Amino acid sequence: MTIPTSGGLLSLESCLPCTPEEERETIMELTREAEANMKEGDSVYVISARWWGNWQRYVGFEETELPHFCNHSNNGALQNPCRPGQINNKELISDGSNEGGDKPTLRMNLQEGKDYHLVHQRVWKKLQEWYKGGPEIPRKVISESINSRSLRVEVYPLVLRLINARDNSQISLIMSRKASVRELYNEVCMLLKLEQGQISIRDYFNEKKHEILENYDQTLEEAKMQMNQQILLEPKVNGLLHTSGMDLAGNAMALVPFEPSRLSTTIAGGPSFSNGFSAGFGSKFLRDMEDSDDILSNGTKVDGRGLTGLQNLGNTCFMNSAIQCLVHTPPLVEYFLQDYTGEINTKNPLGMQGELALSFGDLLRKLWSSGRTSIAPRAFKTKLARFAPQFSGYNQHDSQELLAFLLDGLHEDLNRVKNKPYIEVKDSDGRSDEEVAHECWQNHKARNDSIIVDVCQGQYKSTLVCPDCSKVSVTFDPFMYLSLPLPSTLTRSMTITVFSGDGSALPMPFTVIVPKNGCCRDLVRALSIACCLGSSETLLVAEVFDHRIRYLENPFEALSNIKDDEHFVAYRLPANHEKLVKLEIVHFKAESFISESQHILHRQLIGVPLVTCLDKDAKTGSDIRASVASVLKPLLRKKVSPTNRDAMSKDNGYGPRLDAIVLTENGDNAPCSSGRNLSLSNMDVDGPEDIAPLQISLTDDRFIKTPINDDDGFLPESCRRVALEWSDSEFNLYNFSFLEDLPEIFKSAFMSKKTRQEAFTLFSCLETFMKEEPLGPDDMWYCPSCKVHRQATKKLDLWRLPEILVVHLKRFSYSRFLKNKLDTFVNFPVHNLDLSKYVMNKSSTQQSYLYELYAVSNHYGGLGGGHYTAYAKLIEEDSWYHFDDSHVSPVNEDSIKTSAAYVLFYRRKEIDSSNNLQE
Repeated sequence: MTIPTSGGLLSLESCLPCTPEEERETIMELTREAEANMKEGDSVYVISARWWGNWQRYVGFEETELPHFCNHSNNGALQNPCRPGQINNKELISDGSNEGGDKPTLRMNLQEGKDYHLVHQRVWKKLQEWYKGGPEIPRKVISESINSRSLRVEVYPLVLRLINARDNSQISLIMSRKASVRELYNEVCMLLKLEQGQISIRDYFNEKKHEILENYDQTLEEAKMQMNQQILLEPKVNGLLHTSGMDLAGNAMALVPFEPSRLSTTIAGGPSFSNGFSAGFGSKFLRDMEDSDDILSNGTKVDGRGLTGLQNLGNTCFMNSAIQCLVHTPPLVEYFLQDYTGEINTKNPLGMQGELALSFGDLLRKLWSSGRTSIAPRAFKTKLARFAPQFSGYNQHDSQELLAFLLDGLHEDLNRVKNKPYIEVKDSDGRSDEEVAHECWQNHKARNDSIIVDVCQGQYKSTLVCPDCSKVSVTFDPFMYLSLPLPSTLTRSMTITVFSGDGSALPMPFTVIVPKNGCCRDLVRALSIACCLGSSETLLVAEVFDHRIRYLENPFEALSNIKDDEHFVAYRLPANHEKLVKLEIVHFKAESFISESQHILHRQLIGVPLVTCLDKDAKTGSDIRASVASVLKPLLRKKVSPTNRDAMSKDNGYGPRLDAIVLTENGDNAPCSSGRNLSLSNMDVDGPEDIAPLQISLTDDRFIKTPINDDDGFLPESCRRVALEWSDSEFNLYNFSFLEDLPEIFKSAFMSKKTRQEAFTLFSCLETFMKEEPLGPDDMWYCPSCKVHRQATKKLDLWRLPEILVVHLKRFSYSRFLKNKLDTFVNFPVHNLDLSKYVMNKSSTQQSYLYELYAVSNHYGGLGGGHYTAYAKLIEEDSWYHFDDSHVSPVNEDSIKTSAAYVLFYRRKEIDSSNNLQE
């Protein structure tokens, strides 16, 4: 990675900081590149939040300028900006001995953003080069789950408890969830100093013998290992498993019970053991405690059915919130309070042989029984972790993610289909949408039939269009919940400076709104509307880098490749500019200085290149000079009327006032800005009518110059580059600031001061969800016509709505393994949510599309120290309650609509025989 300089390219790694500003820019650049290129297996380092906050204050970070993962705990206060001392991570390290090897062990209960931050390996190396200190705490980037492409940092790896009887002791081993069983086996042999084949390793979860771990290609996650998993080490004699209870030395094997944690620290309303690093609970202790109802309760008996709280086991508020919403879902309550054991599917390899459903049903029955205090859902958490290992341990997780896995697990455990038939998907072949949708739903039901499908699953229509051959693909897919984006998360603001190719107007910046996953074509379309592009004109977009330009000639180049701190321009050229000779004008200025009694003249590039097109009849050097004079004419210093001078006042470092900036949706009509009014015809020119003679030369990519004479002829080429030599006297005749002070693509600090956070309605989120948008660069569609992957446009439409509609508001935006939260208020209806106009299937007239809200999962706070609660309605009483872990309290209906609302639960209002709506 390099930083441009006037003298060439300088390696970033060789830059030693001279000022806090240089440190800040270096770390920012390293972080941006790391975020853009993050992949599984990369190293990320844990760094003290205290030291990190001191460094941020020293380098002068403002809160609005920080990347979203560079949080600091002092709310942007820039107090005592002294250079910090050595990096000190000692406060993050456990006081005890290092378990699992020489690497330091993190203390339990640490929270990201509050106690520590995560920085990429290159950032850590640079900071350590500058400040020294440590110790190093490296962690790996892993995938979110087995089938997920989302990445996260494994801050707390698995702690495995190896039980062996050679010395009646247990051995703790720390390994990544992505490590293979083979790596675990090799590590065990190395620790015990045994040859391979002398021992076997067995899953000993809950002190019960499960299968021998001999699928060496499996990852520990795939083998369903979880935090504090017990592994039984069994000796082999002559290659045979020795099961007489004797170790390799002939001694009796003894299982060592673990002592329960005595930690008193609490996080989010309950006892906290750690973020994914439990304190060593023994299975006997778990069995004794899992059905207990009087530990850490709120101290009061609950007489009302359905008003029992859930104890926080340590960062499990996300789970408690999701469970309370589900156990107050009327169809599920009715189902699990009856005898459902006849529907348990014990043969489904995708489920838990009914264990998850039975555990959830047991928990629901306890929560709906009278006279209970709050319940500790340890047994349920254990079963859930076996189904979805990422929920093992005590990390804070996402309540919606847990809901998705839990509903899927309950469905597989309760799937009435014991043998799933093979079904070949048919093409639509011109059939109506109604026929194809019905066929797809019946095919889905033939393989998936459960209470979860009956009440929670709907169907949407997905339409993909190839941008190259216009191939259309229509599919009808089931959904369990609707993940609605907030409108601002799908678009981005981009500021581009537009230059006139014929010298008819001054350069003017325009700010447009484009899709985040859009391409260059979307940017050109929005920019054309903003600058009132004529039908005979086109825009040529280019990146400005080190006073040179790179054209964006591929209309499908992803806008995600463009960073916020870069500078881009667009040139207004004739629509047929490909058939004309393009003239690219670069600028040089001579600088002289005296060194060792010698006068040295140094020429350097300045400003932004200008681009124009030569007439078809242009053949000589004088024609080139005339074209250059025409393009430069607007820059001549003129006497401008007050109105126009005010319009050209600098804001954002350059350009018009905010009211002159155009915000336009992609492809939508928008009023043109006043940018075209800054033409020469609207200015009072008081100065030279013709351009002062400048030294013009033809040049090439290496800037080897050839002087141009007026009578010289030249051979036509697709593009010509000329160099202008600016002297001080000539430089003063022009307002060169128009070619120097270009705005960045997006300046967060500037925009945040000028705009307020916008509130949205649930309907605007739904419309954003259904709006046609291009797929992301990492989610390309294979076009069956083109036979290649294309960044197709995708549109989703609702086709069939379920009885229980779960709506997920996508407040968390993910960038590789980093994420940000939006606290924007979304106004959602509590009563009579009418979705009739959003459902495409008009053939079904017997179903209601009106919904009533009955539960909400809330998320408060930031990413590291946030807290989940739930609102749920007792429909029989028509009253709302607030469930905050163990504490349950009544709440007014007017209080449930907050900016913390994260997952909404709606129930359809039924139509009776007289077509009257009922709840």
